This record gives sequence, C-alpha cells and structure tokens, in this order.
Amino acid sequence: MMRTHGFACLVAFSLAVDAQAENPIIQTRFTADPAPLVHDGTVYLYTSHDEDDARGFVMRDWRLYTSKDMVNWTDHGAVASLATFPWARQDNDAWAPQVVERGKKFYLYVPISVEGWPKNVIAVAVADKPEGPFKDALGHPLIAKASYNIDPTVFVDDDGQAYLYWGNPEPYYVKLNKDMISYSGEVTKAGPKLTNYQEGPWFYKRKGKYYLAYASTCCSEGIGYAMSDSPTGPWKQMNPLMEPNKASSGNHPGIIDFKGNSYVFGFNYQLNFAETPIHRERRSVTVAKFDYNADGSIPTQPWWNREGVKQLGTLDPFKRVEAETIAWTTAIQGGWDHTIDWAPCLKTEKDEKVGVYVTDVRGTCSIKVAGVDFAKGASSFTASVASGSQGGTLELHLDRADGPLIGSMKIANTGGWQAWREETMQVTGASGVHDLFLIFKGGRDEPLFNVDYWRFAKAEKK
Repeated sequence: MMRTHGFACLVAFSLAVDAQAENPIIQTRFTADPAPLVHDGTVYLYTSHDEDDARGFVMRDWRLYTSKDMVNWTDHGAVASLATFPWARQDNDAWAPQVVERGKKFYLYVPISVEGWPKNVIAVAVADKPEGPFKDALGHPLIAKASYNIDPTVFVDDDGQAYLYWGNPEPYYVKLNKDMISYSGEVTKAGPKLTNYQEGPWFYKRKGKYYLAYASTCCSEGIGYAMSDSPTGPWKQMNPLMEPNKASSGNHPGIIDFKGNSYVFGFNYQLNFAETPIHRERRSVTVAKFDYNADGSIPTQPWWNREGVKQLGTLDPFKRVEAETIAWTTAIQGGWDHTIDWAPCLKTEKDEKVGVYVTDVRGTCSIKVAGVDFAKGASSFTASVASGSQGGTLELHLDRADGPLIGSMKIANTGGWQAWREETMQVTGASGVHDLFLIFKGGRDEPLFNVDYWRFAKAEKK
C-alpha cells in the first residue's frame, strides 16, 4: 500500500559537500576487533560485538558492516554466533574474527572457548558469500585448546600457501592446507621475540614485504608492527604504528588498501565514555587513513581522531538504500549540532523476511547519510515503514540536522511492527551533492516506527 504526502516548499542549497566520516564509525552497537576484507569494490568489515550491558568482556556473536565509500556503513547484522559452533561455550567468548576468501568460498576464523578462559580454541566456519551465512566447517576446533589461542589472522600468499597467525602474549603460526580447514606441520612460535607484542595480530603482504601488525604494550595498548622478507620471519620490530593512549586499555588493528588509499582500523571507548565515566568493555570501531614511507615502513600515526576519513565517491539516492546505511546517528541533545553530543536513539534488528532494518526509533533521533548525489534534482521520497504505536514524523534535511527542509511526512500506525508498507512524499530543493539527515520526531517514551529502506525519484526533465 502506498500513500502520498504533501511537500515542504523550501529552497535548498546546491552546495557540494566534502563528506567525511566521524569516529567511531558504528554507533548503533558496541563493536571491536575490526577485520576488514576488500571484495568486489566493497569493504566488508567484520567485528566482534560487546553486549550493551557488558562490564567486562561479554561477546556472543560476530557482525558485518559494508561500505563502498568508507563513510556510509550498512549494517548486515550477525553473520555468525556462538551457536554456529554448538560444541563450544555458548554464553561468552566470541572474540576477534577474520574472514578471508579462497576458491569462491569465504572462511571465518574465530577464537572461542570450550570450557571458559584460558582453554581457548580456534574454529573455522565457511560461507558461499561474504555476508554469510557461515556454517561450522569442521564440527570441532581447527587449533586445539591452549592458553595463547586468541585473535587469528589469515593470509593467502601469491604462491597459494596460506598462513594462520595468532597468539597472546607471543605470536604463533601454522601453514594452512589448500582446503583452509586443516594445516600441515607444527605450531611454531614466530621470532625473534617482539618486545612490544601483546595480541591481535594482523598479517598481510604489500609490495613484496610482509607485515605483522598487532596490539602492543598492554595496558593501555597501542599498535605495533614488524616487517619481514618472508611470511614466517624473521620479524624486524618497527617504530610504533600508534602510541598507547590512556583513553583506551585495548586496541586491535585491521589494515587494508582500498581505492588507492591505505587504512588502519582499530577501536576506542568513545561511546562508552559518552554514557558514563566508568570504564566498561564496550568498544567502538574507528578508522584512519595513512601513507606508507618510500621504503614500505609506516609513520607513527596520531591517536584516533573524531573526524575519521574522507568519503570516496558519492551515494546514489535513486537506488534502494537500506535504512541501516548510516554515517552517524544520535539523539539530538543540547541543540542541533550532532557533533556535540552522542546518545543512542535507535537500534537495528535482523528479520528473516526483510533482513536488517532500523527499529526502536525515538523522538529527536537523527541519521546522517553522507555525500548523497541528487544530481539535477529529486521529486519524491519513498520509505518502507511499519509501526505498532502512534507513529511519528519523518523529516528530511540537507547538510545539517537543522539544515534546509526538503520534505516531511507523518507516519501512522500501520497495524504492527512488521506490517510493512511504502509511504511516499514529494520533496523539493534537493539537487547536487549534500549530506542527508533523516530526522525522526514524536514521543520519546516509546518507539515511533521501523524503517527498512528508502529511495528518491528523479525530478522530470523540463
């Protein structure tokens, strides 16, 4: 069922936006241990997940976010959980993951426990697509339990040989077989000893050099790295990639090249401290751009900044855009400048029929979508919505949460939280490239409505 609403007649700016991310890049959940994978022009960012009520480490699943521009990230929900490995402990210990591709299959490597720490193992699951679903590949551990089994990282070399590194407080490795779910030879300690190595290794190759980045010097943790001419060492410890910072007891690197740029991912506790001054294990993934030196070494980077990285390209609003595609979201507090405060105001959930959608939206909530290219103009906006309450109002603004209003529509009760229907409103004043703000208005005490996806229609040529 489609309904059409009136439009707000307000002239908008045709300002071109130099869009930029804001750290941390995910605000709808607490995320950690970033493991980026570049595949088919998209960054697939796999993360571990700190539960909302965690004080220590409480982690039960692994989640996926994707981006084509490094600024707008689309939530794909959990792609695996402890239930993927029914033989393992089920209440906790879904720690740092990594996914690699080989032979049109995608392999997920995770550390989990069978009897609780320190009896950890490394398990592997497999999927036909990078977004899963991932299924247990063995029905038992790949690496048998040991106290140092944590944070696996896998790399397939140019000659086809794959390597699995992991470990705390020292790194270990084995050579994986071509099937990626078994290995040959003995578990070997990497050497010589890296004096600032702690955990969280990230193994990769660039221009003939091998890199082993890692969380360093606990605690607080920075990021260190070592280089080698061989995938098995010997490793030369380099200058710190990032110095430790008292604001973060942990760290975990993930490094990629994407569209001609180099990026390092990690995490901080910014969203936790936005809620409370108390340190809790509720972390948030961050990213920074960097440039290699001519000799392949990496200059020491500043601590994670708030600004993040610049957008690569623009977003097409005339195609279906998942509502959970977000550059930044927060409740609007203390004025309309969303960079001042952060407060949770919505969630994302996953349904078998519709996939991931935005839910539990409260009044004065905002979603920013960066660098939207309206080209020569848009005439209407359509969203798939559902509401089991009194509903609320959805407003569209350009460039700022209090920027030019291009459209507003009332969304009523649709007959239930899964009673989806498309609602359409006319818009005016949207042309050129802008940041788009979806502003949700209504009562703050109960959810307003759910949103699954949205799209604009192009203005007709005159």
